[in-house]
Amino acid sequence: MKKRIALLLAVAMVFSVAFSNQTTVSAKNGKTPVSQHGRLRVKGVNLVDKKGKPFQLKGFSTHGINWFEDYVNRDAFHSLKKMGINCIRLAMYTADYNGYCSGGNKAHLESVIDKGVKACKEEGIYVIIDWHILNDNNPNNNLGEAKKFFRKMSKKYKKYSNVLYEICNEPNGGTTWNDIKKYANKIIKVIRKNDKKAIIIVGTPNWSQRIDEAAANPIRGQKNIMYAMHFYAATHGADLRNLIPDARKKGLPIFITESNITEASGNGAVNTKEGNRWFQMIKKYKLSCVAWSFCNKEESASLIKPSVKKLKGFKKSDLSKTGKWYIRMFKK
Repeated sequence: MKKRIALLLAVAMVFSVAFSNQTTVSAKNGKTPVSQHGRLRVKGVNLVDKKGKPFQLKGFSTHGINWFEDYVNRDAFHSLKKMGINCIRLAMYTADYNGYCSGGNKAHLESVIDKGVKACKEEGIYVIIDWHILNDNNPNNNLGEAKKFFRKMSKKYKKYSNVLYEICNEPNGGTTWNDIKKYANKIIKVIRKNDKKAIIIVGTPNWSQRIDEAAANPIRGQKNIMYAMHFYAATHGADLRNLIPDARKKGLPIFITESNITEASGNGAVNTKEGNRWFQMIKKYKLSCVAWSFCNKEESASLIKPSVKKLKGFKKSDLSKTGKWYIRMFKK
């Protein structure tokens, strides 16, 4: 009798291990966004997956990794993936707050990016490497550094099918589309020497709002190029939103790489009604959208409650009202 029980237990263990392995393989082979949708590309005005079907990236952007680097970890990203997030934007300031071009530790910042990219790869989600210009206004001001950075990044991650590049966050301070276009052509050339296929996202004038100017004179002779539009719903309404249909008619692929329902400062009032109008258009055109910002900073735009001190294992209850709102909208 004992021998029979032992035999049955052994058989049960074999089946248990086999089932466990099958489940693990299944999860790796078909249940992550990247394994299901593969390398993304631009087709017409749409972002599409490996099957050529329109695909939306729905993500959270880190705040500046210059000082909120601890949120860049696999466990944190895993928590967000469970909530429906399929993309992380790694925002690296260039000229602000000990940024990459203003006294920051370049090697360390690159190591944080590497940690984030590898964590996203392990989780099977997409990742945007964001050259987060702001107070440097014109991306040409740090053109040399940008060339070196994107040469290094594109060489390092050329075999990664989940990496996208955002080459100039928010040109501003009178920076024209011609200024941006000259910069973009040079940086695109640098990236394409190493990576022929990655999506490259180009910022637009006036804090990445004037997509109409880009639509009137887009970058020519390049594939897999998209154009950034940013909105903050308590500041930006129909006037900005209505630029999207016209730009798409002219053939411009648009990616909302930064957004929130707060004022443009990232703080102040929240306007969910206007946010709902933005998401009606996002849904209509299947636009990809990333929310600012994944941290617990004491401001309206933060996606984590200021009272939440942990850096991983996040649950919906840890999200701020803004964070919960985005998760709801991403699931619609």
